[in-house]
Amino acid sequence: MKFIVRPKQATAVFLFFLFVLVISSSLAGASGGEGGHDKKQWIDFAWKTFDFIVLVGFLVWLLKDKIKKFFVDRRGEIKEKMEITMLQKEEAQKKFRAYSEKIDKASGEIDGIFEMIKEQGVAEKQKIIADAEKAAQKIKEDTRARLEQEMKKASDQLRAEAVELSVQMAEEILKRNITAQDNESMVRQYMEKVVSKH
Repeated sequence: MKFIVRPKQATAVFLFFLFVLVISSSLAGASGGEGGHDKKQWIDFAWKTFDFIVLVGFLVWLLKDKIKKFFVDRRGEIKEKMEITMLQKEEAQKKFRAYSEKIDKASGEIDGIFEMIKEQGVAEKQKIIADAEKAAQKIKEDTRARLEQEMKKASDQLRAEAVELSVQMAEEILKRNITAQDNESMVRQYMEKVVSKH
């Protein structure tokens, strides 16, 4: 909305105020009780008002170009600021939408990474369980093999001890039952066999 003061408008305003002044002073004069004193005050007031209106009218006439330029410039500044503000608002909305999209995308990526980590955790857990089962099976097999070796070793050792003990017992039995004559006879027979073979 442009505010332009035209000379015709200034004159009309001036005449309106002059008319109001004249009417009010005549009404005051007609209704006055004492008459002279009030009438003089009203006339004095009317002249002061007239002087003021003339002064305002003259200032408006004198400054109308500057006033017009001020309001036009001010209107231009306000319009320019509003345009800048609208551009800034649009830019802020674009940035907000871009950041919102980035946040949504990042949230989706985070959800994807979380699911991937969860799946990897499950797979890793299953792998660890499988490895543990394999290790337990190997330990069982190794234990069984060692146990069998130890049993065989113990059995062989028992057998060897049994043989040795049997030999010792046989020697003891022979020592108790064989006499010196039996011993000489066995040595002679052995010597004869060896001689006859060679």
